[in-house]
Amino acid sequence: MIDTVGGDIPAGEERLRLDVEDGVGILTLCRPGKLNAWSWESTRQLGLFADRIRFDDSIRAVLLRAEGRAFCAGIDITAPGGAITGRSGAERAHHTYEGVRWAHERFRAFAGLPQPVVAAVQGYCLGFGFELALMADVRVAADDAVFAFPEAQVGVAVDAGGDLRVAREAGAGWAKLLALTGRRIDAATAERLRLLQQVVPPGELAGTAHALAAEIAANAPLAVRGIKRGIDAYADAGLAGALDRVAMNAAITLTSEDSREGYGAKGAGRTPTFEGK
Repeated sequence: MIDTVGGDIPAGEERLRLDVEDGVGILTLCRPGKLNAWSWESTRQLGLFADRIRFDDSIRAVLLRAEGRAFCAGIDITAPGGAITGRSGAERAHHTYEGVRWAHERFRAFAGLPQPVVAAVQGYCLGFGFELALMADVRVAADDAVFAFPEAQVGVAVDAGGDLRVAREAGAGWAKLLALTGRRIDAATAERLRLLQQVVPPGELAGTAHALAAEIAANAPLAVRGIKRGIDAYADAGLAGALDRVAMNAAITLTSEDSREGYGAKGAGRTPTFEGK
């Protein structure tokens, strides 16, 4: 069950943490033991922090970072509430569609923050992790970072618009290649595709990304926010309608027999057999 009304974050259940230092809001994925795997609860907390950051005038730029050896390894399939229920296939699809639309609203609040967001990416940046990084305005990665959309390999759609953002940045052909194959790419390739703005050695990632966020934060806030809004209005034209199609595709695939087969095969270490149902 998705918690759509709770406004608190219980102690010990933190998926993200917010610290503010000299005009920079540092938003940290803080479950390194799980490789910062994502869940419905992570989405809820991201929305709560987006609301806090949006109206905090002391935050002029945001640094999105992660603890541990991975930025985010994708969806946490062991998290409570992972599977949306219903009395029939149609009802499950309907509930999933509305759940994904709810998630998109949280992501839109984050991606649409008035403050620019700089992402610092290390290690695995897979599935939703890749999608989250693409919601940032500027991306810096360690040269050990690995990116992929593995969703089709387990029978589900890329459900947060990451493939659309790759199409925007790198072109439709690359978006289709990555999303249709699940192929992994390294940081150098991601930079060549214009999905990253800078690649640095792992030991330089934290300092480089923080310095970039601080550089943005030092500029005039009204000008910075206006620039971000103007560029986004141009770059994201048509994104809202496409995301609704994404939500429907996610609802169909997440409730399909193929997705059960895909995840089951992955857990068992065997090759899945998909039947298109």
